[in-house]
Amino acid sequence: MPNVKILTDSLADIPPQVAQALDITSVPCIVRFGETEYRDRVDIFPTEFYQRLSTAATLPTTSQPATGVFEDIYRRLAQESDQILAIHTISSLSGVFNASRLAAENIPNVHIELIDSQQVTMSLGWLVILAARAAQQGARLPEIRAVVEAAMPRAHVLGMLNTLEYAQRGGRLGKGAALVGTLLNVKPLISIVNGEVVPVENVRTQKRALERLIEIVLGSGPIQELSVIHSAAPELAEKVKQQLAATFPEDQILMSETGPVLGTHVGPGAVGIAWLTGRY
Repeated sequence: MPNVKILTDSLADIPPQVAQALDITSVPCIVRFGETEYRDRVDIFPTEFYQRLSTAATLPTTSQPATGVFEDIYRRLAQESDQILAIHTISSLSGVFNASRLAAENIPNVHIELIDSQQVTMSLGWLVILAARAAQQGARLPEIRAVVEAAMPRAHVLGMLNTLEYAQRGGRLGKGAALVGTLLNVKPLISIVNGEVVPVENVRTQKRALERLIEIVLGSGPIQELSVIHSAAPELAEKVKQQLAATFPEDQILMSETGPVLGTHVGPGAVGIAWLTGRY
């Protein structure tokens, strides 16, 4: 059979051209405005979503794809390979992993393995990209899984929220709830640690917050992979990229816009960096 097929969900925020080049299949998560349901980056794209979010009277709701959607995609991939590796977003914050697991149990004659990445956006995305590169090089499923699991402790994401409004209303802050109400008019920095959203710092100004993002990332040690993520803030993301390019090859810095599901919880104007430290 051909190479191992690599599956993820749209919360990985992998740029479409990268996913296509590496034959990565992404299952779209769901966002709802009122009674109308949209598939992330299939029925609604980031630009339209953030325009609607800024004028919506109530926050949209989000959910994982239905188990049947995963089943259909698994069956399609099973026509091309008898080995599939699915790498998904944090299972404790989303039902994506469980829906994928239930679907995999209904697919006969195919070896499907799942990994809970404990990450989101491009820190998940980098793990998926490593897996897809290994698959393209002909690695077997156990070898690919080993690559991903070895990289997981080296996957990091750090973000600056432009506002706490959406995170507070969406109820997904976890330990990051400590940020709420501490200071007005600050730019909180948040990260993902052991699958939880955690506060890092409260910074007084946007300029200083972006400087701190870069300082923390560049101070974390040798960098293997690097990406800048934003939610309707391309100019800020480009500024961050240019500053990172002083020490990291600019053509190797991926730019990514986070989609509707994560955007519902972070709101517009957020900028983040996702990176892998060290080398395997």
